[in-house]
Amino acid sequence: MPHAIAPTPSIPLYVNDGLLGPEQIGYLHPSSPSEPLHDLRQRFERDGYLFLKGLLPRDDVLKAREAYFTLLAPSGVLAPGTLPVDGVFDDSKDKLDFPGRGAGSTDANGRPRGGLFVDLALRAHGEPWYKDEFCKHPALRSFIAKFTGWGESTLGLTRSLLRNNTPHNKAIGVHYDQIFLRHGEDTSMTAWVPMGDISLDGGGLIYMENGHALGREIEKNFYDLAKETGLTEEEARNAFNRNMMGGGLLAEGPREFGETYARRWLVTEYEAGDVVLHTPYTIHASTINKDPKNVIRLGTDLRFVDSSRPYDTRWTSIYMFGDGV
Repeated sequence: MPHAIAPTPSIPLYVNDGLLGPEQIGYLHPSSPSEPLHDLRQRFERDGYLFLKGLLPRDDVLKAREAYFTLLAPSGVLAPGTLPVDGVFDDSKDKLDFPGRGAGSTDANGRPRGGLFVDLALRAHGEPWYKDEFCKHPALRSFIAKFTGWGESTLGLTRSLLRNNTPHNKAIGVHYDQIFLRHGEDTSMTAWVPMGDISLDGGGLIYMENGHALGREIEKNFYDLAKETGLTEEEARNAFNRNMMGGGLLAEGPREFGETYARRWLVTEYEAGDVVLHTPYTIHASTINKDPKNVIRLGTDLRFVDSSRPYDTRWTSIYMFGDGV
């Protein structure tokens, strides 16, 4: 397996429940968008993710990053004398006034503390440079249409999760995406797009090794149990969601979760232009942003579906706090 030969990172990687041990860490397998589709599909089926290097033009990604932090600059989040595109956090400020948006950050997708910073981060989801240009980038949609075979039925859902993660704040907890997309078939695809370079300890996404198989197993076991107790499909869905942690998490801490299931977390550095595609059952989380230069991690979750099949129509509106998804 390609993950087994990667060296252990020399940089300490922290998650919500502490330091990941060397035995808990592996590396994501990089792929090129120019490889034969047959090979890429086999890798995606095997691993539950596809880490695509340079799928998007770097300049297009950095242009969007610059627009985002130009919008957020009036909140005081950026270090004085730095450029918006660099996204450097002003570490003289209280980090708790600049909370990241992530799975499980508040129960029921509520509004976190943060004042103007949070208001502007929410507003960014509806800005034309983001929702009409970046989210609909032709290079991304074209690749997904070919890769999935959906062709003209490929639909990018309007609701997206544009997440910033300021240094030393809470990271994203353990989850898989079908948790949030249960009102449709389990055939969606997520494209996680880092909007800028992310150092190994800069708060990027981490993926559980063979986590797509475990996620599917967790989902199946619950539904099997629900059927045995006589619950309807809707009752089972609601019961499952009630038994999740706040915000739809499997667990707050990746370290303990990985120990429980004896699986490693796969990590990497990301560059502007990279994209990770993953299945609706692929288990993932993030590290705490410990970037030594105080760079703010920015990334977005874009969902794609086959519009000819039933999908979760709650994702057809722009993201809002408390929208119940």
